[in-house]
Amino acid sequence: MTYEQALSRAARLCSGSEHCTAQIEEKLRQWEVDEADAARIIDYLVKEKYIDNARFSRAFVSDKFRYNHWGRLKIRQALRFLHIPDPDIREALEAIDEDEYAETLRKIIVQKARSLRDEDPYVRRAKLVRHAASRGFETDIVLSLLSDFPED
Repeated sequence: MTYEQALSRAARLCSGSEHCTAQIEEKLRQWEVDEADAARIIDYLVKEKYIDNARFSRAFVSDKFRYNHWGRLKIRQALRFLHIPDPDIREALEAIDEDEYAETLRKIIVQKARSLRDEDPYVRRAKLVRHAASRGFETDIVLSLLSDFPED
């Protein structure tokens, strides 16, 4: 693939949806673009605002929280995996509304509690904590919510 073809294809990809630098670098590797050309393409896309890691991280956080119901820990880890800088991650995570965050966690716990058949309240509580933790919610927030939660 030539430089112009790869640039055109990458620009088209970035025009359609948000992508981070790491994702485009991976695409360029898959397309077997020369490393020097790949670096030039990335530089161009960043300069022309096709790629903006801060904008990507805000969209990623919004989508993963609203649609996948992920907690901050899981979102942070996924963004780190994509090599997003920590300041961009922090800024994007701060955009999550605290009340909406707590309400989402409450809904997740209520839904999971309905599916549990254990009679022992300690076992139920442990399963609820593990489930919320697997979704990326902070343990202190989960425990705080569970302390206000009525035992069935």
